[in-house]
Amino acid sequence: MEAVKPSAVTPSKSKWVRTLSKVLHLHAATAGIVPDDGVHKVKPKETEEWNDSKTAKRLSQKFNSLHDEELERRVALEALTAKIFATVSAIKAEYAQLQYAQSPYDADGIQAADQSIVSDLKKLSELKQCFLKKQYDPSPEHAMVLADLQEQRSLSKTFKIMGKKLESQLKLKESEIIFLREKLDESNKQNRLLERRLNQSGQLFVHDNLHLSSLNPSHFIAILGQTVKSVGSFVRLMIDEMKTADWDIDAAASSIEQGVVYWKEDDKCFAFESFICREMFKAFHLPYFSLFGSSIPEGKKHPQVFLDRFMELKSLKCKEYLAMKPKSTFAKFCRAKYLQVVHPKMESSFFDNLSSRDMVSSYQFPDTTFFTLFAEMAKRVWLLHCLAFAFQPEASIFQISKGCRFSEVYMESVAEEAFLAPDSEPVVAFTVVPGFSIGKTVIQAQVYLSEMKTR
Repeated sequence: MEAVKPSAVTPSKSKWVRTLSKVLHLHAATAGIVPDDGVHKVKPKETEEWNDSKTAKRLSQKFNSLHDEELERRVALEALTAKIFATVSAIKAEYAQLQYAQSPYDADGIQAADQSIVSDLKKLSELKQCFLKKQYDPSPEHAMVLADLQEQRSLSKTFKIMGKKLESQLKLKESEIIFLREKLDESNKQNRLLERRLNQSGQLFVHDNLHLSSLNPSHFIAILGQTVKSVGSFVRLMIDEMKTADWDIDAAASSIEQGVVYWKEDDKCFAFESFICREMFKAFHLPYFSLFGSSIPEGKKHPQVFLDRFMELKSLKCKEYLAMKPKSTFAKFCRAKYLQVVHPKMESSFFDNLSSRDMVSSYQFPDTTFFTLFAEMAKRVWLLHCLAFAFQPEASIFQISKGCRFSEVYMESVAEEAFLAPDSEPVVAFTVVPGFSIGKTVIQAQVYLSEMKTR
């Protein structure tokens, strides 16, 4: 067999090797790897990406480290703030203890509270230095729990001290109430004795030899007290008649004084007293209640004339005087006021007829309990009017407007509950009994106070 020559094989093999080398090179280029003496190298683009990833990792670690430091600093500051608030609460509790120890005086308690306050003030100074020097607590979470516990204890101590203080104030107020009740009982006894002296056998007590020179405000005050008493008696009878006739008392009171919230249910009687006084005292400032218009002779306006009329009527019973002088000035006053105060519908519902009204209109005064109480009230108002014009200058009358603030100089409250309401300032809802002034003497008006919330 003939042997093959080397020269014939080498060219074909070299060509195949070159072709394979190109294919591998192309494949390596596609994969991003270039063969170089059998060693694979990373391309420049991939090198940049790897470097960026490494940098980002370092930055992330650095950021996390800074974040942890900031979080630790905030927690440490919160712990320091909690300590400050706890110390301030302790100082407040100790100051409350100091005040409590002053009344009644407790020397040991005052000294202990004072030392505690000084100690906590030093602690506040130390906390300030810790903040300035950034010397924070190594266990802030534990410190915050302890500070919160201390603050709660201080608040509890403060509340206990305030409770003790309020209890002592309550005992003091109770003792004051007992003392004032005793004084009130004593004053009531004295008032009853004075009433007996002022009203002997049911009649007004005024000296028979009363002269203009001896006239003083005490006489007027005595007559006014009897007048208010007679108004109350007539109002009670009127309300009883309303209840018998099935009247709606609430609606009747609301029609007289609208929008009033009463402290007690029984206080609605003051609305009816206000109505009666308003009608009975209307034109009180005019001589003879302006029954004769402006055609009153000057001689009949003299103070002595009014005093004489007062002395004439004061010692007589109203029925006797009306029977004796049915056309007198007082009889005309009594007739006019009855027709104003007692509405026809009211009289009809009370007595099923208008016979009393017809009799009064013709100066024939009925002998009924209702009219007798009315006439007695009218007599006292008339006497008060005559006495007012017997003064020189004459006594003047005044009313308090709705919504006015309470004044102890010009007003007297008929309901003490108005001063007991918390967070409120009493104002006038309506005038029950008008006030009077005689020279420099002021006789307070009786008013009903309502509640007005303070802003």
